[in-house]
Amino acid sequence: RDLATVEPHPDQRQLTRRYTEEAQRFIKTHQDRPFFLYIAHTFPHVPLFASESFRGRSRAGIYGDVVEELDWSVGQVLQSLRDAGVERQTMVVFSSDNGPWFQGSPGRLRGRKGDTFEGGMREPFIAHCPRLIPTQVRERRPVRRIVDAMASTLDLLPTIAGLTGAPLPPAPLDGVDIRPLLTGEAASVPRDLFLYFSGWDLQCARMGPWKLHVSRGNVPAYSAEPKVGYMNLPLLNPELYNIDVDPEEATDVSKQSPDVVLAIQDRIRQLLPSLPLQVQTAWRETLARKVQRNEPGAYPVPILP
Repeated sequence: RDLATVEPHPDQRQLTRRYTEEAQRFIKTHQDRPFFLYIAHTFPHVPLFASESFRGRSRAGIYGDVVEELDWSVGQVLQSLRDAGVERQTMVVFSSDNGPWFQGSPGRLRGRKGDTFEGGMREPFIAHCPRLIPTQVRERRPVRRIVDAMASTLDLLPTIAGLTGAPLPPAPLDGVDIRPLLTGEAASVPRDLFLYFSGWDLQCARMGPWKLHVSRGNVPAYSAEPKVGYMNLPLLNPELYNIDVDPEEATDVSKQSPDVVLAIQDRIRQLLPSLPLQVQTAWRETLARKVQRNEPGAYPVPILP
């Protein structure tokens, strides 16, 4: 709690319940004034644990049990907001930090946790605030809106600052205010080139619907075996995908749209001097490595001395 360790070796089976109860206490204590509550559940990261109330409850083993308990937790937090009378004016955002590792599914998307393919980068992003986010009504029933636009957890800081009137830090931010997406005022929001990293390694860049892969690791980012000999390698032929029509990144269209490839590459070169020194150094090291020409979507193979 703050800088104090509450318990050095807790019973992990009780963590989801304990986090939930702490969140409920926080809401009750702060319901009479504005508050910010961030709940970062330990699971479904491994090792997996569920309480006795949920263990063995699902048909998907311990992973399914954990997800069902997380679902229960979200319901308890939402009920606490209702009980406190602040649900209508409280924005609730549910999201995650990366695509699935071995358990879970990226659906039809390519890649998993750690990859800069869409399967490793896309997560659920659900926002709820009756006073701010309109609900469509069809046949006298509310219909939840699906917004088909790019957004990122990097956008939460400028969005929350905009909603609350809080000043932003002077340094440039990677995120943008997505309030127009939440309110339905706009179908998209303008943003600069969006960069995808694996650690310090720049691997992709997105401009509108276009996503350009410029480098890639020589093996999957996370695998059952240790990443012996892992290195980030340049793609001799950068791969271009239209994410709007090809979210699976299944069809490289770089040869059909060379002007788009050049435009994204030019913008990368313009942005690099403004990025941290570690990024610039890693990028120079990547470009210096010799690599074999690979098929689109494949992991590149280094040419070793």
